[in-house]
Amino acid sequence: MEEYKIKSITEGLTKIEFPEFEKVSSQAPVFYNPHMEMNRDLSILAIQVFQNQENREINICDLFGGSGIRGVRYKNEINGVGEVSINDISETANHYERHNIELNNLSDIEVYQHDASMFLRMKRGEFDVIDIDPFGTPSPFIDSAGYCARRNSLLCVTATDTSALCGTYEEPCIRKYNSKPYKSEYCHETGIRILAGFVALTLSKYAKYIEVKMSHSTEHYMRLYLEIKKGSKKTDESLTNIGYISHCKNCLHRQTENGLASPIDDVCPVCGEKLVHAGPLWLGNIQDNEFIQKMIEEADNKKINTEKEALKLLNKCLEEAAAPTTFFDVHSICKSLKISAPKFDLILNELEKKGFKAIKTHYNPLGIKSDANIRDIKKILTEFNEI
Repeated sequence: MEEYKIKSITEGLTKIEFPEFEKVSSQAPVFYNPHMEMNRDLSILAIQVFQNQENREINICDLFGGSGIRGVRYKNEINGVGEVSINDISETANHYERHNIELNNLSDIEVYQHDASMFLRMKRGEFDVIDIDPFGTPSPFIDSAGYCARRNSLLCVTATDTSALCGTYEEPCIRKYNSKPYKSEYCHETGIRILAGFVALTLSKYAKYIEVKMSHSTEHYMRLYLEIKKGSKKTDESLTNIGYISHCKNCLHRQTENGLASPIDDVCPVCGEKLVHAGPLWLGNIQDNEFIQKMIEEADNKKINTEKEALKLLNKCLEEAAAPTTFFDVHSICKSLKISAPKFDLILNELEKKGFKAIKTHYNPLGIKSDANIRDIKKILTEFNEI
């Protein structure tokens, strides 16, 4: 085993050690990303809520172990956890995973060295929670996760290839997720919906369907927490949530159409310009009010370093649970109208006064989720500009 300078860190109640590296990359001798600490903190809350809900001992798979931080924290900090399986193709990573298990005096954690997809196929039906947190796209591993996932299990998925999911690079998104993206002002939400739709369609071949419990787009990554259910009839019904978002580049109108092969309008009903389409993607709920509320309550029972940041995000996601698909970027609309933007809270208040929903979104500090249409919002913004 090559000698490295060792770094020691503590997250929550867990201390781990790993080789020091200059920058976060797949070239690091053992992968550890400090920027994903909130991701791991939220995962602990989500998995604990799931365990409480199921009220049974759960077995967890950490598919890309790296330093072992996820798997070790899951065993160390979540109640009701049985066996944790940490997998990594790297022998060096396996060495430090075992070291960190011993460092925290833990048992019932097994370390494996397998190709990720092969590992899931070997372990069919053994896990209650599968956590897929790769460096890059999760796409190649979703089919094996669908094969492996038990009925009433939790699938946690991270994607860091946001430039593809958000539409900066269209071809990689089509290739990896079988979906056409579009780089609009709400592209991060579109990316989450493309990822959820891809998982739903992939799992459907195994007569399994998803319920999205919580999702977020933060910095360089997107994260989904999906409850997996089974049954061909319910799966067929669930796929009615697959559809398309159509967007007008000219007037910023947007609309949704459910159905994988439904006819889609090509012309904007507001201004008559050509619409652009993103999809297929998930048009169902991407936040679950009750689940997120329980995550917020669970934060009182856990030691998490990013608590303030995590709770702020969770509360925003909680508000979004009842919100319509997509959101409006106030500055984008004002730019198209060639007017200056009024204070954000004034717009929210005015929308509510007129009987519309007006909800802030975690995707964008200037984003408003509303059931008002583009005409309504432009009218309000124009009126403010005339005062």
